Amino acid sequence: MSDKKILFLDVDGTITNYDNQIPESCKAAIRAARANGHRVYMCTGRSKAENPPELTDIGFDGMIGGNGSYVESDGEVVMHQLITLEQCRHIVDWLHGRGLEFYLESNNGLFASENFREAARPVLRVYAGRKGAPNADTLETDDVMHGMVYGGELYRDDLNKVSFILSSYRDHLDSIEEFPDLECHTWGGAGETALFGDMGVKDITKAHAIDVLLEHLGADVADTIAFGDAKIDIPMFECCGYSVCVGSGGDEAKAAADYVTTDVDDDGIANAFKHLDLI
Repeated sequence: MSDKKILFLDVDGTITNYDNQIPESCKAAIRAARANGHRVYMCTGRSKAENPPELTDIGFDGMIGGNGSYVESDGEVVMHQLITLEQCRHIVDWLHGRGLEFYLESNNGLFASENFREAARPVLRVYAGRKGAPNADTLETDDVMHGMVYGGELYRDDLNKVSFILSSYRDHLDSIEEFPDLECHTWGGAGETALFGDMGVKDITKAHAIDVLLEHLGADVADTIAFGDAKIDIPMFECCGYSVCVGSGGDEAKAAADYVTTDVDDDGIANAFKHLDLI
């Protein structure tokens, strides 16, 4: 076991708060940890196009994106598994046929369906409100979603995953039946309170991507620490040597973590780094 650790940080709700803002203490903690010789990776459902300069300018050793479909380290693409063009056509046609608005998640941009901006506004306000965002009732879609492209080509071969607005939980259940060749999940709430469905590459998880990265680095899993806030981070918690949930995270994630730090906006990441003697 090394005294230099490999840190995997979820982004939404872990690095950022639920207004999509990054506490200054978090930025400083990440930079200080790297200065101390630790490696720091984003480990997120986001694709690269969703990362604004405020996030990337912090400085990372790489990222795991698309919930595990994309792995980058020191500027090198280690793994990238994509939804095929044929799968994309099937997804887009199925969503159009059900009247569901969606966006296609690519490292080249987030390509939105025709009425996504308007349809997503009330849904994203509910999502932000559930997470305690103080200005949730006035948020616009583009305040929350970085990298959106409207009017772009929707039949694509560069997709990591797809998210769509649920009209009911039945949409998610039907997606599982319609797309056995994809991973189908929900986000924006537990169980039938979920707001979005998503579809991604089959058998891809953050945990699998971490395994791929560790093999690439020749690193020991005992030297890894995962940081997250949600149920989807639990496989990442389970595969790493140690895990931390922010205090503003979900109950399931807290129960699965080795340590619960303070809320995102209460210096959660900085306090965890100090607790673990990373800084």
